[in-house]
Amino acid sequence: MLRRLRGRFGISAPRVAVRTQLPWYWRALSIVALSAASLALAGWIYDAGQRFAGFHQGVSEHEIADMRERIAKLEADLEGARKVANSSESRLRIESTSQAQLTAQFKALEEENARLKSDLAAFESLAGDQVGNAGLVISRLQILPGGGGQYRYRLLLAQTGDKKDKEFNGAIQLVATVQQGKETVMMQFPAAGDPASSQYHVNFRYFRRLEGSFNVAAEARVVRVEARLIQDGAVKASQSVVL
Repeated sequence: MLRRLRGRFGISAPRVAVRTQLPWYWRALSIVALSAASLALAGWIYDAGQRFAGFHQGVSEHEIADMRERIAKLEADLEGARKVANSSESRLRIESTSQAQLTAQFKALEEENARLKSDLAAFESLAGDQVGNAGLVISRLQILPGGGGQYRYRLLLAQTGDKKDKEFNGAIQLVATVQQGKETVMMQFPAAGDPASSQYHVNFRYFRRLEGSFNVAAEARVVRVEARLIQDGAVKASQSVVL
């Protein structure tokens, strides 16, 4: 027993350290501060690593925002260019259509002008003539093939002489010499009983230009046409043309 007491309380007894005890809230605060410092240090290290590697998040987000802004601007410019192109294309189509219409009108006016000049020359040549008792004449007979057995005719009717102030009422008649293979036949327009014969009736005082068409078989060919001006069953004037 004595030995035990000497070993615990004597010179050979174990050393004892006396420490001041900290309150729990100071220890908690120190843990929090240490954790925050560790987190801040870790974030700084992570950010430094990204900067060093060239993958900094803030810079990347800034570049992405710039790229999005540039893309939006380019899309707006592209949309504007498309609108301008569509508008230009529409104007070009309108101008092309207008030019085509003007060209067609100009061509029609040229043809009409040439026809009027031709009619004027015919009138001047007929001004002093006395053709028969009635003063009737057929001038400028034209036969134009149209394809598929269709033929168009143009002619000018005029009345001169002493009775030119009296209106003429009659009809025009076409007699065509048609070749079908080895046969040659005569065809009259309008034919007897033709329901369209009223289209060949004419009435005029001084002059009148006539245009129309007649049809033959597609394989047939018209070689000669005679135009007759008929009144009360009598031929008052005629003109023929060979094709």
